[in-house]
Amino acid sequence: MSTPPFLQNFLRRLWRALFAVLLTVSALVGLYLAFTYNFAYSRGESVGFVQKLSYKGWVCKTWEGEQMRAVATMPAVPEKFSFTVRDDAVVDKINAHLGKKVVLEYAQHRGLPSCFGDTEHFVVDVRPAPEE
Repeated sequence: MSTPPFLQNFLRRLWRALFAVLLTVSALVGLYLAFTYNFAYSRGESVGFVQKLSYKGWVCKTWEGEQMRAVATMPAVPEKFSFTVRDDAVVDKINAHLGKKVVLEYAQHRGLPSCFGDTEHFVVDVRPAPEE
């Protein structure tokens, strides 16, 4: 007993439609990720002392760190700035300035999955802070 031609035609169209929807959704997700990865929501600088930098993750390994921001007036509660580093050269710069006051230049990328980093602040450069 074979399937009727109208049912075969319907099933063929259904598979094509499902494939087209899957392809469209995949393309839209890819475009979204490419946009959020390549274009920064904001850029800025943070001044303080890097207190932690670690390479972590189960599958997607990223450099994650914390900076204690320098406070202009004492006594005040210091603020933590969590960040992610993608570039090993920037990691080397951070390690070279451990224990010193540094300026972290960062780009904020909102909406990226956690595989790109635990935070949305990605450090792109490091330099010593000017002496006061």
